[in-house]
Amino acid sequence: MKVPLSWLREYVDLPAVTAHEVADRLTAAGLKLEAITSHGHEIKNVVVGRVLEIEELTGFKKPVRHCKVEVGEAAPREIVCGATNFSVGAVVPVALPGAVLPGGFEIGSRKTYGRMSDGMICSEAELGVAESSPGILLLPDDTPIGADVVELLGLRDDVLELEITPDRGYALSIRGVAREAAIAFGVPFRDPAQIELPAADGESWPASIGDPTACDRFVLRAVSGFDPSVESPLWMRVRLARAGMRSVSLAVDVTNYVMLELGQPLHAFDRARLTGEIVVRRARPGESLETLDHVVRRLHEDDILITDASGALSIAGTMGGLHSEISDDSTEIVIEAAHFSATGIARNSRRHNLVSEASKRFERGVDRELPLAASWRAVRLLVELGGATAEPGVTHAEVEPAPVRVTIPAGYPGRVAGLPYARETVIRRLEQIGCVVTEGSAGQAVAVTGGVAATGVVSSSGGMAGKLAIPGDDLITVTPPSWRPDLSDPNDLAEEVIRLEGYEHLPSVLPVAPAGAGLTEEQRLRRRVGRALAMSGYVEVLSYPFMGGRDLDNLLLAEDDPRRRVTRLVNPLSEDEPFMRTTLLPGLLKTLVRNVGRGFSDVALFETGLVYRPEPYAPATAPVLAVDRRPSAEELAEVERALPRQPYRVAVVLTGEFERSGWWGEGRRASWADAIEAARAVAREAGTELEARSDRHEPWHPGRCAELSITDPGTGERVVVGHAGELHPRVVEVYGLPPRTAAMELELSLLRPAGPVQAPAVSTYPVATQDVALIVPAETPVAEVAAALTEGAGELLESVRLFDVYEGPQAGEGNKSLAYALRFRAADRTLTAEETTAARDAAVALAADRTGARLRGA
Repeated sequence: MKVPLSWLREYVDLPAVTAHEVADRLTAAGLKLEAITSHGHEIKNVVVGRVLEIEELTGFKKPVRHCKVEVGEAAPREIVCGATNFSVGAVVPVALPGAVLPGGFEIGSRKTYGRMSDGMICSEAELGVAESSPGILLLPDDTPIGADVVELLGLRDDVLELEITPDRGYALSIRGVAREAAIAFGVPFRDPAQIELPAADGESWPASIGDPTACDRFVLRAVSGFDPSVESPLWMRVRLARAGMRSVSLAVDVTNYVMLELGQPLHAFDRARLTGEIVVRRARPGESLETLDHVVRRLHEDDILITDASGALSIAGTMGGLHSEISDDSTEIVIEAAHFSATGIARNSRRHNLVSEASKRFERGVDRELPLAASWRAVRLLVELGGATAEPGVTHAEVEPAPVRVTIPAGYPGRVAGLPYARETVIRRLEQIGCVVTEGSAGQAVAVTGGVAATGVVSSSGGMAGKLAIPGDDLITVTPPSWRPDLSDPNDLAEEVIRLEGYEHLPSVLPVAPAGAGLTEEQRLRRRVGRALAMSGYVEVLSYPFMGGRDLDNLLLAEDDPRRRVTRLVNPLSEDEPFMRTTLLPGLLKTLVRNVGRGFSDVALFETGLVYRPEPYAPATAPVLAVDRRPSAEELAEVERALPRQPYRVAVVLTGEFERSGWWGEGRRASWADAIEAARAVAREAGTELEARSDRHEPWHPGRCAELSITDPGTGERVVVGHAGELHPRVVEVYGLPPRTAAMELELSLLRPAGPVQAPAVSTYPVATQDVALIVPAETPVAEVAAALTEGAGELLESVRLFDVYEGPQAGEGNKSLAYALRFRAADRTLTAEETTAARDAAVALAADRTGARLRGA
């Protein structure tokens, strides 16, 4: 909302303060400042002149005129001008030599087109009144010659640009901002809507409300004999331009001016184009309307329309129809002012992608009491400026709404703020914003228990907004003003008192942490996992938890893959990503693509977060719960059934060099083994051990994918917790990633520690090491060999570690050699060579029995 300071001062007696001081006070009151723009302060030496002579210069490609202009000096000025919209006797603004125009443009005497030009005749655009203008600005004939144009036309002004939040629709008007400024400075406020209305004398045009849910007040007034050739006065054009609106015609400018002044959108109809009774209703199936932007729009059955016997006239509160618009020869005008449903207009606007100044105000809430005053204000301006005659009578269709009253304890704002406010202060602040405050409870049942009234804070809907124990005589009943439809809850009233008393007075008090509270085991695990991956060289990223169907296609997921069963958002941020993610990989891969595309070819990323996995037979949508009572157990159960399962996961992606090369030597490229090791690092933080075995699982390479599982300590069964390995080449190609990109995804929720981790007993006796090299078939999983060695070695085995894999002629065709280091230790003695050899032989024997392994060289 752009607010010219000169317009603001018409309704509030501001002290001698600067625009910045006004902005500071309004910001403290909750109206955020976007910018302050100064107009006309740099303009100087521009005066009123009268054209005495005009000589048309020929021989040029465009019209050129040599004029003599009287400017209140001893002799007239000679000025060369290219505009043709003025004649001898015209009164015009003249920039004399030495003048400065907006933008720092300086005027001097110079020779042009063979004549001396001693100044410049100015247009509206050159004076900063409009962005463009067709010709010279023509002033009234009785304007005093030689007068300062800046002072005469009020060109010197400051404009405050305010960001208006959705709950403060009243501030989208000079009236609303002036009221806030009056409160901020403690000065009187003159309400421009407090005007004397003429007595109603019949209807101006027949009208009715067909749908009370769409509109509850509809007002029509009419004028006749309007002169459509009359231009809007300069003061109105200047104010509209300062407020960010362009001048169109007098009839349209008047409706825009009143909307900016009072906050009530208006619409002007050509009465000659109306047919029969005007009805406010919802659209009917198959209806359409050509709007003012020359677009034929197919109407939705929920659209709010203004109609007559011929059909739709306009989309209510959004845009008028082309058929009934004001034209250049309209002499009979019907002014419409109404109070429409805020949610209905918001849906109109979004459904048709039409955002207008009117819709912005209606969807935030307009003063229901304004239509009568605003329509009469517009009629008076048309009479005064356009030579029209006000037709007697006014059409006033109305559906009386239920009164809004909120009953609260007088001390409630202080309890919310943590700062006590006197009862008189609370009442004074609420009355300042226009509320009517009465003592006690209006129509509220108060149950007295033990001498204390136990009552609920009652909102406009009659629902209880929380139980409070308060003295019976401490209640006040507040009736919000008609221009504040946002005041419907006790906390709304508390906020008004707090903001007017000043947020800077609120104490800064840190909450007291309850004794014994701390991080849960799950939270500790998540932090440990993050630290472990970060220390392993991974960088944490945070992605949006949304994805689209294309993401699932890019991962090569089969049609029956559970990850394709998704939760769809009702109002997604983007139609390309309307689903909640079922895997962390799409967000990670997109981040990886962005980094690789910007030249970072060696990247290792990780992310932890929730994924959303709907159950197969879950309801498609969750039920909408009532807000006037606590949900029942059945309703809560229904909501739970509709919610997707939300396991917590960790995933990594990596490409390029995992160990960097440099002067110290060659590095090492990332591979599937690093992805598996990242999973093992996560499992170690959870105090468990992963088992990896070959698998086929999209989006991984079918020959380089590992299934990761753990053994359930309770049942002894294998539980699959994730997958790791190299991505499928087609996935790499679709995303445009480097070859051999690897990834891992693990369900951290399944790695929750069963209880406190038991520290292992540390033996004080020395370790004995035995190395074995086993020849096994090439397709034998390494994990199976290691498991057989571990079981066969018995309780003396402390650890088993694979330190070499060899495939070559010495291993034999179709075989590979696996070299393991076995560490043995006893808790109560030093092991002998015979004991360690026997344990090693037992391990080799079991490995041979299970996997066909044989000692290398045997």
